[in-house]
Amino acid sequence: MKNELLYHFFSDDDFLDISNKIKKMEKITAGEIRVAIKEDAPVLKANKEIKDLAADEFYRLGMADTRDKTGILIYVLLSKRKFYILADSGINEKVDQSTWDNIRSEMEADFKIGKYLDGIISTIEKVGNILGEYFPIKDDDTNELSNKVVV
Repeated sequence: MKNELLYHFFSDDDFLDISNKIKKMEKITAGEIRVAIKEDAPVLKANKEIKDLAADEFYRLGMADTRDKTGILIYVLLSKRKFYILADSGINEKVDQSTWDNIRSEMEADFKIGKYLDGIISTIEKVGNILGEYFPIKDDDTNELSNKVVV
């Protein structure tokens, strides 16, 4: 059954909570945060590394097209219990990948103890606070990307 694994970990209310957290954090930053939660890698991409799967999703969602190159994707692959945080070039000029890797490790620790929603909400908050520091909200800021969770 499609999405069976997804709904083992998350409810529709959880997805709404995640979207609302993204909306809240984007009030302090010009950055654009997206969350993609996938049950499994597409069949033709099953052997790809998690970083490459995240990159594919990043481009598929149009995240490379933001005005200031400040899109960031939190990518979760449930079947493999893998996670990746991928930031666009504007962010990477100011924030090292190791920062995102450390946050990803904290999310992974939450997942290991069954705190799936908490792990993602906490990750969004940490990412949003960092983006707020380096890319504060601008007067003419618009929400360029949807806050909905991609499944």
